[in-house]
Amino acid sequence: MISMRLIVWALLAGAGIPIMGILNGRLGRSLGVTLHAPVIAITIALILSLVITWAVTKSVPNIQELAVVKPIEYLGGFIVAFYVISATLLAPRIGVVNFIACAVSAQIIISVLIDHFGLFGAMVRPISLYRFLGISLLLCGLIITQFADGKFK
Repeated sequence: MISMRLIVWALLAGAGIPIMGILNGRLGRSLGVTLHAPVIAITIALILSLVITWAVTKSVPNIQELAVVKPIEYLGGFIVAFYVISATLLAPRIGVVNFIACAVSAQIIISVLIDHFGLFGAMVRPISLYRFLGISLLLCGLIITQFADGKFK
């Protein structure tokens, strides 16, 4: 059984995502160059990550250990940068709910595929009928939200 503390932690992490998108857009406007906002945000994230890592483990990553890392394992950093840049540029343009609805829909679909096929070394968890129905409802919701205000082209 999953701990309720972990569920709350995950909910809080997710709750920050739409706020990040809009605040990064504001930061970019304040700086005068929108793409400067992700640079600032990721720099702050790096510093905070180092502080938390040091506080919890009393160590930081050893640069020499990077020699044994497979190139694909760096892809997470590219994905983080792509997401933050995308949120910064798109949330103010298409709206926070549209950006998040699309992003979350894609996350769930890709997550189900990762689980079903055990991609990237994940434990295999086959798609059940209920998961398939849930994804179908999710996609219906995504379509409805996009057509709801009549602005979808």
